[in-house]
Amino acid sequence: MFLDQIGMGGEWWSWILWIAFMVVFFMFYPRLMISQIMWKLERSVRELETLSSRARKIVKKEISKKPDKVVNDSIDRFFEFFAISPIGLDPYGIVKKMDHIIRNQKDRFDYFVDQVAPKMDAEKKESVKMGLAGGMGLYELMKIVRHYVEIIKKTKNIQIAMILQMQLPFVEKMARAIYKGTETMVKGKPIGDALGPYTATKLFGNKKVGKIEEGIAMVNVKIDGKNCFVIKASGPGGRLGFPGKAVERIANKNKIARIITVDAAAKLEGEKTGSVAEGVGVAMGGPGVERSYIEAVVVKKNIPMDSVIVKMSPEEAIEPMKKSIKDAYPTVRESISRSLKRVKKNEKVIIVGVGNSSGVGDSEKEVKEMEKWVDNRHKKQKNKKKKGRFRRKK
Repeated sequence: MFLDQIGMGGEWWSWILWIAFMVVFFMFYPRLMISQIMWKLERSVRELETLSSRARKIVKKEISKKPDKVVNDSIDRFFEFFAISPIGLDPYGIVKKMDHIIRNQKDRFDYFVDQVAPKMDAEKKESVKMGLAGGMGLYELMKIVRHYVEIIKKTKNIQIAMILQMQLPFVEKMARAIYKGTETMVKGKPIGDALGPYTATKLFGNKKVGKIEEGIAMVNVKIDGKNCFVIKASGPGGRLGFPGKAVERIANKNKIARIITVDAAAKLEGEKTGSVAEGVGVAMGGPGVERSYIEAVVVKKNIPMDSVIVKMSPEEAIEPMKKSIKDAYPTVRESISRSLKRVKKNEKVIIVGVGNSSGVGDSEKEVKEMEKWVDNRHKKQKNKKKKGRFRRKK
């Protein structure tokens, strides 16, 4: 009678089973859930380990076709290399401290590559250094993900597991991009971030290239009737150089009317890769040391600053350069011309092609070879997509 009154009459044993099932469900569901998440996380860690291992093999193969035990051990040991940021409790002088650490890090990379590949030519060495940096970045990413997976295993903490699971699609996407970038840079081919140096080399024309700072190429050329100092990281080896110091040196020796920076910039989802935007300020990423040097000199001398950016995703910036990025040059050139209209005839301007010079040389011939490589790669990818669609239809 009681069961009938509360609506649980009839097969009362089925209700007991249902209640028992719900109790068991609430007791064991979190464990089942964390087991499912752990399976996905462990699979992702294995994939990251595989990518990291492949990236390391690519670097080793570029250094030596048949690396011996000494070379293998040296590269494996160097993958654990790290740089500690300077203390920032007292911000005064932090830029010089960071500059010192960055230059120390560069010297260490130079020394290591000279030791493992002494007979390699200079440009190839620079490409190997960039490949090493990419492989080390992927290795570090893999270690961080593996670290949190091991913590989840020990603590059985479902909250940490869910947070990591939500981040995994972005982590995996970035890992694949770093892998492609490592393979591209170590072979001395252009990446998306090479847009700035590519623009600078196009502006060089057939003029004789000089050096203004370590790793920085410069040409003094007339553009739209204005006397322009065009600078970029020397190529075609992968370099970033020290453009801030170069700008500082030029500005201290010449009366500069305007500075224009050209760089790749992260786009928002929905924006078109290769679209161009204009603004003011220093278009330059990285730790901020070189940017700080430029900002200091423009403030001191009251120099106006323009920036031109070509939009791409963070992944596209480190992956092989896309045709849509290369084809943005005419629009970039128009933006530079609009900026130069604000400068009087024969006044001096600095144009900085910011970015990684991987695959982008300092001459017309080298830049044409780079453009050909980008176009051929685009055609191959397009043909692969067509073949894939055809197979799916069949």
